[in-house]
Amino acid sequence: MIRNAITEDKVSLLAIAEATGLFSPQELDGFGEMMSEHLGSQGESENFWITDDENGLVGAAYYAPEPFSEGVWNLYFIGILPSEQGKGRGTALIRHVEEVLKERGERLLLVETSGVDSFEQTRSFYRKNGYDEEARIRDYYKAGDDKIIFRKALNCPA
Repeated sequence: MIRNAITEDKVSLLAIAEATGLFSPQELDGFGEMMSEHLGSQGESENFWITDDENGLVGAAYYAPEPFSEGVWNLYFIGILPSEQGKGRGTALIRHVEEVLKERGERLLLVETSGVDSFEQTRSFYRKNGYDEEARIRDYYKAGDDKIIFRKALNCPA
């Protein structure tokens, strides 16, 4: 069951992000701050944390509107516990995000990720789900670590 995250989910959400093994301690601290800000906003935020809560929290996603744009959103995080990967849970989360945004009439969903080898599975996931590589900024995160931006149109004119 995919649902909005609640304050009591914070520890589990951080555990999911940590379990992926893709984030540094500083990045995990940043997730914690984003979660606290969102979960403490009592529904006033335009940002969304959602969870996959099928027999316990096994996945999460965080998405928010892209500043200074019209109808453009950014998927800042999506993660599934390693023991649950490959079972369609990540696809279900990303499809949920897309459907919510389509219903709102939003235009684009962007995803930024790393270009290093350890993120190849992540990039493959986005491609498999219909995202196209839109841009690459070489050496963005550090020397040899490109920023790759994927894009998916949500509401295409007929």
